[in-house]
Amino acid sequence: MEDKNNQSENARDDQALVKSALSGDEKAFARLMVKYKDSIYYMLLKMVKNKSDAEDLTLEAFGKVFANLSYYSSEYAFSTWLYRIATNNCIDFLRKQKGIHYSLDQNSELEQEGNVFKLKSPIPDPEEKLILKQRGWMLHGFIEKLKPNYQTLIDMRYFKEYSYEEIAKELDLPLGTVKVQLFRARNMLYALINDAEEKD
Repeated sequence: MEDKNNQSENARDDQALVKSALSGDEKAFARLMVKYKDSIYYMLLKMVKNKSDAEDLTLEAFGKVFANLSYYSSEYAFSTWLYRIATNNCIDFLRKQKGIHYSLDQNSELEQEGNVFKLKSPIPDPEEKLILKQRGWMLHGFIEKLKPNYQTLIDMRYFKEYSYEEIAKELDLPLGTVKVQLFRARNMLYALINDAEEKD
């Protein structure tokens, strides 16, 4: 879509990064994640009131955003699209985990005008999961730099969507060990993404 004259410089910068990320530029992906991950994290932390869950949900949100990046329309601010996906993913988490029901003043679904918000549900259906795996190369480029055991944990938690308990059972590890190792894996992944952005 063509840029509108009233767009902010920030919005135009984001759209340029989205375009680069879609063409395979890992540094563009890193820049977008570094730019928004803290604000997304703190927004989610207010909703879930748990640091570990907020960190998980932050990474999940970026996984869904970048898996569906081709659906983004430059008629809308990238940040608006990102926050909507993160919020809906979090609402779904709260419904499943705690039975809490939230509703937004606007649609609680992502579908708005045209293909702008293509994800109708924050839970990927089988086709969306395939897209996530196909486009996940952007995130996988960073994940592959982690130790093999951390790669496995990240894959199970964020791509296969296993619960902590399911991971512990599958890998025959204590639940506490799974949580600690996932915490370390997340921190290492963020550090790699930050480093890639800083080297640009």
